[in-house]
Amino acid sequence: MPSHKLIKRSPRVPSTAGQSPSKKQTVPASDKDRRIRINKFFTAQGACSRREADTLIEKGRVTINGRVAVLGDRVGPHDVITKDGLLVPWGNAPLYIKFHKPVGVTTTSEPHVKDNIIAAIRHPDRIFPIGRLDKDSSGLILLTNDGDIVNRVLRAEYAHEKEYAVQVDRPFDQVFLDRMAAGVMILGTRTRPCRVSRVGPRDFRIILTEGKNRQIRRMCQALGYRVVTLHRNRIMHITIDGLRVGQWQYLTERERTMLLDAVNSPTE
Repeated sequence: MPSHKLIKRSPRVPSTAGQSPSKKQTVPASDKDRRIRINKFFTAQGACSRREADTLIEKGRVTINGRVAVLGDRVGPHDVITKDGLLVPWGNAPLYIKFHKPVGVTTTSEPHVKDNIIAAIRHPDRIFPIGRLDKDSSGLILLTNDGDIVNRVLRAEYAHEKEYAVQVDRPFDQVFLDRMAAGVMILGTRTRPCRVSRVGPRDFRIILTEGKNRQIRRMCQALGYRVVTLHRNRIMHITIDGLRVGQWQYLTERERTMLLDAVNSPTE
């Protein structure tokens, strides 16, 4: 992987004061096809989400070639972009990581939150989680510095599988499995039909194609059971196989290609 690029102080940009407003900066021909919106630039570099970038821009904390940026500005590789006076370099390669989250780690990139997932991974680049996994749950979660893919993966939750191993507080019967599979009323709506199979007297496997907040725990609670352990084994085609608790690794070329193909495919 490419080495981490340190943010450094921006070079001094000559003042444009006194210039005629009719004189616009010349854009190199090679840049014209590569210019993107300023908020997309920040997500492409793994600096922050588009929403966070918009907030920074609105507060006047971003400059382009010495000029305070405004929403909708477009930039290219020859532009000098700073945030809070620090240069944000072009060219960070997209990173895709899978992590075996332990129980007790909170799925947030907020640095002030105790035991947050970013501190647990200690990756040198700015990354953020795709989706969530409850603090009391363990298993597979994906992280990236590619802001564009986050929304596509989250939208794809309604078309792609996530597999979990669950243990509840007491033995259950076939009626419980059938009701879980058919859909359960939680948060004012019925969950989508899903696949459920018995593993043991108190253990079952469930495969979801949606991602409501604490969905499996709420489903079990609605049927009179309490989840004791919940572990995610798979997201789409990506499995947790070979990852020890607390370990992370980059997606393989095959995993990365299949992920990008999956989220770019049309869904129902």
